[in-house]
Amino acid sequence: MVFASNNNIISPLGFKTDQNYSAVCQSKIAVKKIKLPFSKEPFCLAKIDDELIIQEFTKYGNPYHHTKLEQLSIISIQDVLTQSGINPQDDRTLLIFSTTKGNIDILENAYKNIDPKRAYLHAFTYHLQSYFNFKHTPLVLSNACISGVLAIIIAQRFIEKGQYDNVLVCGGDIISEFTVSGFKSFNAMSSEPSKPFDANRTGINLGEAVSTILLTNNKTLAGPYHTEIVGGASANDANHISGPSRSGDGLYQCVREVLNYHPEKLGFISAHGTATLFNDEMESIAFDRAGLNAIPVNSLKGYYGHTLGAGGVLETILSLESLKNQQLIKSEGFEKKGVSGNINIIQTHQPSVFSSFIKTASGFGGCNAAALFRKI
Repeated sequence: MVFASNNNIISPLGFKTDQNYSAVCQSKIAVKKIKLPFSKEPFCLAKIDDELIIQEFTKYGNPYHHTKLEQLSIISIQDVLTQSGINPQDDRTLLIFSTTKGNIDILENAYKNIDPKRAYLHAFTYHLQSYFNFKHTPLVLSNACISGVLAIIIAQRFIEKGQYDNVLVCGGDIISEFTVSGFKSFNAMSSEPSKPFDANRTGINLGEAVSTILLTNNKTLAGPYHTEIVGGASANDANHISGPSRSGDGLYQCVREVLNYHPEKLGFISAHGTATLFNDEMESIAFDRAGLNAIPVNSLKGYYGHTLGAGGVLETILSLESLKNQQLIKSEGFEKKGVSGNINIIQTHQPSVFSSFIKTASGFGGCNAAALFRKI
C-alpha cells in the first residue's frame, strides 16, 4: 500500500493545512481584486502577501538568497519533513516538484543577486536539493495543469514498484506577469471571483500556492488520514493546444480506469473546475458518460483561484481533510447549473459518510489525470 501522509498548504488563507481547511469550511475565499505593478487595471487573483513570506522565511535563512517560489517551497517541504521525521539524505527518499513555470519571475528581473539560470526548472530543483541535501536529484513534473495530480500518481508508482519508500510531492506556482499575460491573451480571466460549473461563469482567477504531501509505504506514517492512493491514470485527447475535447474522451478514459479499482462508498469527485466555458462543460460530459451522475462534485478554484502546478497537490490535501472529517466541501461560486452533463454539484458544506474520493485534473494540450484515494 501507498499511504497519503503528512502535508502542508501555503496559500493566502494560511501557511498550514489546518488553517486552510478551517478557512475553506468557513467559506473564506482568497480571491481579491489586486493591482499588479505591470498593469493599469486590477485583476481578480489570489495572492500571498510578499511581506508575510519574507517574515516567515527568516526562520529558515536569508530570504534574499532565494526566489519567492524557492522560499515558499522550502517552508512547505521543511514543515512536512519536521512532521514526518523523514531524512532527505535517505537513499529511499525522493522529491518530485510539480510546476508549470517555476522561477518565471527571474525573467522579469525581480532579483538582483540570484543566478538567472535558476529560471530553468532543473536549476530550480537543484537549488532545493542543495538546500535540503537530498541524496537523489529531484524530479520536475511540468505537464500543464495536471502536473500536481500526475506527480502524485507517479510517486505512488515509484513506491509500488519498490524504487523508493518515501516520495515528497511539492507543487508550486506564483503569480507573474508571464502567467497573467498568457491567460489574459486567451480572454480566459474573470473580473470577478470565479464560478465553476455555474451558468454565469466568465473565466478563471489565477492564484498562487505551494503545497507538499508525503507518500509512503511506511504504515506508521499513515496516521493523518489512514488513507491509501489506490491508483491513478492519465490520458491525452490531443484535441487542441488549449481547448479540451468536446466529448470529454481523455478525462472519461481516466475516470473509467480508476473506477476499475471498485471504490467503496465513493463520497465525491474533486474536479478541476476552472470556471471556463469549455473546461467545465467537458468535465460534466466526462463524469456523465462515466455514470457518476449521483456522485457529489466540487471545485476548489472558487476559494484559491487556479494555482496551476500547485493545484492538484493542494486540492488533494483538502480532499483528504474532507475525508478525514467526513465533510463535503461546497463548490464555492456555484448557484445555477451551467453545463450540459448531468452532475451533482455540492452546494453547501455538509456531513457525509464515505470512504473514498476521486481527484481529477485537466490541462492545455488535452492532458487529463485522475486518482482514487480510499480509507484503509
